[in-house]
Amino acid sequence: MIPRATLRLQFHREFTFADATRHVEWFAAMGVSHVYASPIAVARPGSMHGYDVIDPGRVNPELGGEEGLRSFASALRAVGLGLILDIVPNHMAADTRNPWWADVLRRGRASRHADWFDIDWETGDEAPAKVLLPVLGRPLAEVIEAGELKIGKDDEGRPQLEYFENAFPLCDGSIEGRGDLANLLARQHYRLASWRVAGDRINWRRFFDINELVCLRMEKPEAFEAVHALPLRLHAEGVVDGLRIDHVDGLTDPAAYCRDLRTRLDALGERYGRSRAWLVVEKILLKGETLPKDWGCDGTTGYDFMDEVNALQHDPSGEPVLAKAWTELSGRPATFAPEELTARREIVARSFSAQLEACASAWQEILRDRVPRPTLRRVLAEFLAHVPVYRTYGAGHVLSDRDALILREVAAHVSKTCLATDRWAVEAVLDAMLAPQPSSGSWPRAMARFQQLSAPVAAKSVEDTGFYRYGRLLSRNDVGFDVETFSIDADAFHARMQRRRADYPHTMLATATHDHKRGEDLRARLAVLSELAPDWTGFLTRAIGASSPLRRQVGDRLAPTAGDIAMLLQMVVGAWPLDLERDDGQGRRAFAERLCGWQQKALREAKLESDWAYVDEAYEAAAQSFTMRVLAEGAVPELLDELFAFVRRIAPAGAVNGLVQCLLKLTVPGVPDLYQGTDLWDFSLVDPDNRRPVDFAARAKMADQSLTELVPSWRDGRIKQALIRRTLGIRKGAPHLFAEGAYLPLTVEGPESTSIVAFARRAQDDWLLVAVPRLVASSKLKERALALTPGTWRGTSIALPEGMPREQLHNALSRRTMDVASGRLPLDLLFEAAPVALLITPLAGDPLRV
Repeated sequence: MIPRATLRLQFHREFTFADATRHVEWFAAMGVSHVYASPIAVARPGSMHGYDVIDPGRVNPELGGEEGLRSFASALRAVGLGLILDIVPNHMAADTRNPWWADVLRRGRASRHADWFDIDWETGDEAPAKVLLPVLGRPLAEVIEAGELKIGKDDEGRPQLEYFENAFPLCDGSIEGRGDLANLLARQHYRLASWRVAGDRINWRRFFDINELVCLRMEKPEAFEAVHALPLRLHAEGVVDGLRIDHVDGLTDPAAYCRDLRTRLDALGERYGRSRAWLVVEKILLKGETLPKDWGCDGTTGYDFMDEVNALQHDPSGEPVLAKAWTELSGRPATFAPEELTARREIVARSFSAQLEACASAWQEILRDRVPRPTLRRVLAEFLAHVPVYRTYGAGHVLSDRDALILREVAAHVSKTCLATDRWAVEAVLDAMLAPQPSSGSWPRAMARFQQLSAPVAAKSVEDTGFYRYGRLLSRNDVGFDVETFSIDADAFHARMQRRRADYPHTMLATATHDHKRGEDLRARLAVLSELAPDWTGFLTRAIGASSPLRRQVGDRLAPTAGDIAMLLQMVVGAWPLDLERDDGQGRRAFAERLCGWQQKALREAKLESDWAYVDEAYEAAAQSFTMRVLAEGAVPELLDELFAFVRRIAPAGAVNGLVQCLLKLTVPGVPDLYQGTDLWDFSLVDPDNRRPVDFAARAKMADQSLTELVPSWRDGRIKQALIRRTLGIRKGAPHLFAEGAYLPLTVEGPESTSIVAFARRAQDDWLLVAVPRLVASSKLKERALALTPGTWRGTSIALPEGMPREQLHNALSRRTMDVASGRLPLDLLFEAAPVALLITPLAGDPLRV
């Protein structure tokens, strides 16, 4: 079943199925067709996200268990809604409360689960190798000497090894005649080690570089069946209508996995009379990449749309001004490419050295003595530094022409940037990658090692490092964004929507997720700075100077650095709550405390002044003090005044941008997703701030009014909620128009033609027309209001497409009807009452009904 629209909910022990059940009528009133649930399988106790699964075959009792899930699903069905599940086939928690993992630790290679996890059993001098457990706070010898390891018993009375809150099973019989503790440890199928050696010594694949998450092998049929038993059963029983697949790029062969899952879902649907399951994958598309059509998916989870609609709202003229100011203030590169290349090399060295060695070992079996191992490691590391996408998809003994082209381009870059003494080996490595039928070794294994390393290197170096180092304009730094593309125009946006309509008309469209770096309306507001680049950069220079007395000397540098201040001030003006007044000291303090949480994470992710692996407490304290003194204490009043003035200046244009991206998401080809709480303004920060509780009860009490009635009170966010309810109501009344309708870019003529995005959707005789402004800044808006300045659109009009009715066009947002006999729609008439417009023809649904 293809959803009309989804509502993403984050379930955990403080928001259960029972809690959500109380709000199902409001979910339905918003106009969505499905709730899209975060992972529901049993996760580690207290998990706030559900991606650290310990038992994929059962519904988490903390959420209400299977009985609670079924009750929730029934309540949804009673109001006409369905359920979509997020599942996690790539990894599980490396936790002994995970029975599969515990059995591997107890039995080693003899465990029936041993091959379910991506463990390299052939590394080192031992055969099979022992599973490295990097869980200790210091080296093993020091832990033993300190007496921190103890022998205890598990719930079944079996002996176990205990280390603070951690417990590890002992292999059968090893406790008898064990001698000293070191001798007992030597008998186990695992080796305890300090967490600090994981990157260099770990012999199993982690989710990214997280020691607590171990990767699975979905190419193993038994593992696939065990992981998917619950969601497949729930689909067969009519409890769920579709699945979202987490981190599909982590799998050995994503294409084969998706096709296998589609086959299973379709077979169940046919057997039990269910509608075709909706299947989307979390896949980040970069550099013009598209999701392969032969995967059997309905699309991605929507990061690509999030990037496109955000780029549409940036002014290209601001990029050089912002980039120049950033590099002068921070001393960092003006463009992102150098930051990314540096970060990629660092991440491979610090986090994935062991995985790189496993990759080199696999390619060594193919290359033999043609390339020495040290040279091979260096060349492979440089290959990983230049892969422009998350990964390629060579599998079996097949490499697509597209992937071969990518690898050739990568090799060309490597030949220029690697050590001069290594250049001779680049061609040999490339030749091996392009030859799926080698005379020795296993090409599928070697290629999988490379590709499954490429994806986490991209994620950790770009999203979790580079994006925190590069501060040109933070609205272009978010998950799945092509940061090197600063802006796109209306024509480019239309082209991408038409391609999506042709290839994946039912893909998910997102503007906010549980993983975003900044809330959707925060990004929309920050985008306005691209239109005011000289004013903003001038302010930054003044602000850094004015705040100099608040900085501290930490070692050989002032803290925070000018670059860190520049990023902080962007977050201040972007996230400043619309109901926070300049003189509200208590409110400013609460806001500052939220920003301090973001700031600490940003500093550690950047890995420049502090680091998760080595926290610089003095620098972090200085940065936090700076934030609190500027915002909470108002230690530099003139700086606070100017900050507040800038917020007031850009907030209206930012709100217009927020309404624009919302309406586009709801009307272009695809299935729009509403992340919980984003029906009102979303100025959330990175997690955990973006996972705060949502007051659904308060939202349900908000009256359903027209946009024109809510324009004066736009700051409370009800105008955005009204836009969503109204537009999703139209989707419900004319579902075929959105699911099947053509996407027709419209011609805009006149002096403001580049400031408009307009298109029509058509399905047979039913039509709708959408028109939204872009790059409005403050010049087109009345001061502190969403109303457009009179005369802004004079002389600018939209040419109605051939075949579209000219009479009784109903503006669904202002609830007014108009006739356009001339075939040209004047924008001053269209935007007379609201800053966005949605016209429908009478056949597209009864205006009074929708």
